[in-house]
Amino acid sequence: MRLDVTIDGDLSQMMKGQLRAGERAVSSAMRGAGQTLKTQWREQVVAAGLGRRLANTVRLETYPKGQPSLKAAALVYSRAPKILDPNETGAVIRSRDGFWLSIPLPAAGVGPKGKKLVPGEWERKTGRRLRFVYLDGRRALLVDDGTKAPGNVLVKRRGRLSDPVTFRNRTIPIFLLVPQVRLRKRLHLFQAADAVGSTIPGMIVSNWKGE
Repeated sequence: MRLDVTIDGDLSQMMKGQLRAGERAVSSAMRGAGQTLKTQWREQVVAAGLGRRLANTVRLETYPKGQPSLKAAALVYSRAPKILDPNETGAVIRSRDGFWLSIPLPAAGVGPKGKKLVPGEWERKTGRRLRFVYLDGRRALLVDDGTKAPGNVLVKRRGRLSDPVTFRNRTIPIFLLVPQVRLRKRLHLFQAADAVGSTIPGMIVSNWKGE
């Protein structure tokens, strides 16, 4: 038996067309997978109670820029990895100097742009001195009993510098002090990445449309 095969068209052009189709398919799949993963990471951060602002630090970059490629890649990352990582892995956080971690209590208020205050910032803001109160081997307090900080202290109130407000016969807990804090695992970012990654081959196939 003899078979004659005839190619209808230019084989070289056909192969180039399939190559371009493959480049578009891979690039589209990576872009879609990256966008899906970015959305899932942001949703996880919000669901974990870490806030929309932190969720918006999750970003997507695709490579190469501006052209399809069989080697296309997507990078999903956070601009605040030092915050997300402990919530992904669970971690024990200790003071840098080996003493106490300060946890602001409601009476501490907030600093500029809603940031949490640390004891030194609180004293500079109010012009009052915090007093250390030892509770037990695992806890202590920094309290405000209305005592003016030493020195010639002026604080800004209503846009003007003036003497700090002082008071007597009250003791207000401002910071709780603990030797360490254990963060529970609240995120599953790598698990989501693995799940999205497993869908990429199917996405490439579905996106591969010949010319």
